[in-house]
Amino acid sequence: MTEQNAVPLIVLSAARDPVEAVNSLLRRAGQPAHCTWIPALRDLGDALTQLNPELLVHVPGAPEELEAVMRVRNQLAPTVPVLSLVRAVDEPGIAAAMALGVRDVVTLACPARLQAVVLRELGVFRTERALDATVKSAHDARSQLDTVLHRSNDAILHVQEGIVVEANPAWLELFGVEEGIAGQPLMDLFEEATHAALRGALAACQQGRWSNDHPLRANALLADGSVVPLEITLTLGERESEPCVRLVVPSRPREERPYVAPPPPRPEPAAGLLRRTELLEALGARLATPSPGGMRCVALIRLDKFAALERVVGATASEDVVVEIGRLIKDSLTPKELAGRFGGVRFLVLLERGNENDINAWSERLLGRLQKHVMRVRDKSVSVTCTIGLSVVTPGDTNLDAVIADALECARKGTARGGNQSISSGRADHDSRVQSYDKVWVKHIKAALMENRFRLVQQPIASLQGEDPAMFDVLVRMIDTQGKEVLPSEFMAAAGRNDLLKNIDRWVVGASLSFAAQKKPQCLFVRLSRESARDSGFVEWLDNHLRSSRAEPQRLCFQITEESASSYVPQVKALASALRERRFRFALESFGSGRDSFGMLESVPLNFVKIDGTLIQGLAADPQAQLRVRALVEAARAHNIQTIGERVEDANTMAVLWQIGVQYIQGYFVNEPEEVVLAER
Repeated sequence: MTEQNAVPLIVLSAARDPVEAVNSLLRRAGQPAHCTWIPALRDLGDALTQLNPELLVHVPGAPEELEAVMRVRNQLAPTVPVLSLVRAVDEPGIAAAMALGVRDVVTLACPARLQAVVLRELGVFRTERALDATVKSAHDARSQLDTVLHRSNDAILHVQEGIVVEANPAWLELFGVEEGIAGQPLMDLFEEATHAALRGALAACQQGRWSNDHPLRANALLADGSVVPLEITLTLGERESEPCVRLVVPSRPREERPYVAPPPPRPEPAAGLLRRTELLEALGARLATPSPGGMRCVALIRLDKFAALERVVGATASEDVVVEIGRLIKDSLTPKELAGRFGGVRFLVLLERGNENDINAWSERLLGRLQKHVMRVRDKSVSVTCTIGLSVVTPGDTNLDAVIADALECARKGTARGGNQSISSGRADHDSRVQSYDKVWVKHIKAALMENRFRLVQQPIASLQGEDPAMFDVLVRMIDTQGKEVLPSEFMAAAGRNDLLKNIDRWVVGASLSFAAQKKPQCLFVRLSRESARDSGFVEWLDNHLRSSRAEPQRLCFQITEESASSYVPQVKALASALRERRFRFALESFGSGRDSFGMLESVPLNFVKIDGTLIQGLAADPQAQLRVRALVEAARAHNIQTIGERVEDANTMAVLWQIGVQYIQGYFVNEPEEVVLAER
């Protein structure tokens, strides 16, 4: 330690010898000291204010002098510790000195004790000084934070245990309240349909497992009774030394990530919907790109009997109703789906869902939500219904006019039947070109199998419990003769109609075994068609490939749909048992879509169930679906079966699944299936 780090201390003594003794003692202890000798009490005040000492050692000259010393110290430097250095020590003397504020009484007769006491008091003084500085710094930081909080244009709210503890002026202005809202339950500020997502997000954030990259969409209840959709970020914070969750609504809307490359079209401000021209341009551009998977469907939504409503509430107020309906439609969609005003009281939507069941479930939920949604318009309570025309887009079909015309015709039929219903076109399923379409695809599929032009891609499965599970769902892609990727939505239907699914399944299983042997993932989920589930020779074929691949069986989990399992219970039960005997794992996907989902847990030996995407995609705004999923999760847990949420596409759905107790999720919110996991086999 250098002299610049020497401890400043004062020795008040009539003689100089105690000064030298204390100085020598500290240097032998490795603690250089800068001792200032004060021979008279009258000089103590100046020394305390000018030297900023860390210790005052007093050698008493008269019995009453100590009391005077302490008065000066208390007035000018109350934090500086005082030691009394005497010739001899006794218990009553120690007690009397400490009663005046002295930290301890010491003598030169025991240098070891004197050294220990001095070092102790110096350490305590420095610790208290550092603590005071930290408290002051924290107080200054809190003051600065309060200033930022109150001056911020972002609306900011602090919540502890579900109760609002602080809201900045921007939040109060946003919600249209003049007085503070501290002490209110957070849920009172939001529409009931978003409560489940909010609770789940709060719980995840409190556990440090929520990323502020995941904005939560919630419908705020303003002071005037209106409902406003908000996009909220959540972060873990601290208020008055207690953890809290900070909710922030940015002053500018968060820019959404574009679906492909082009910038998002400009929305109509009132409802967040695209204008007709921009909608048609966006639809044309979207249909010109391959679907990332699943099905595409154009939905034409037409409000029923709107002229009668307009006569009751007036033209101006009726437009408010249209805007509110537009908001409900927008809320029913995933972030990547398109929606806009098509003209008058018609809306046009491009759905991108996993399968036909997902599309039908969306339309049924929307019909039910609109019918139940009561709006307050000019002191009148009104509700509306709608008719939905659905036109499934055939893979590779870019004829937007034909698709829209088909949806319009379906909506017209639904209106003629009384409205409040959805009508789906059979255009994609019963097109006269199906046979010729199949002939082309059968040729391509067989050639791709012969030439090994299939590839696997992986879609990660994320844990809602914090750890990285290293689990993946494997999907198949065909590579055409030009080296371009062909999605399953383009060829799987033809393969199913022409008895080629077993061939594709075996290619996928073989490639998955090779990948598992090379990369050793924790778990690969490999899909089997119902044809493979019924194939009595599949297990024998698998045994041969397992031996040649040297893969560890527990790294693969075979999965079939609940529909297939319920249709062929004896065969599926036998298959699952045979696979588990070989240490493979087994799962049901689309779980919850059948008539006896709970019975399947008893009938088939399972490791996982994947909750049906039809339930998942509408979960955040559907309390009945939440109850259904919760019941499925609890039943699976009772059988020691792990649960995975399928096709999760937004933060709200993830938050609800968190609250319900689902253990894993997969879908485009987690990651797109884009990484090629095995190039050759």
